[in-house]
Amino acid sequence: MNWQSLAYLSFGTALVVLFLWIIVHFYRPKRKGHVEEPKYKMLDDDQDQL
Repeated sequence: MNWQSLAYLSFGTALVVLFLWIIVHFYRPKRKGHVEEPKYKMLDDDQDQL
């Protein structure tokens, strides 16, 4: 195996690992709750703050 094929294989593997990490990071339940929280906070009544 020459260095070009080894570089191609390692670059492809790095891209797959990065893609999987992005998917896991953005679809965790904890992150989803953190992202959705401001939307529901805007809809809350602010009567107690007046």
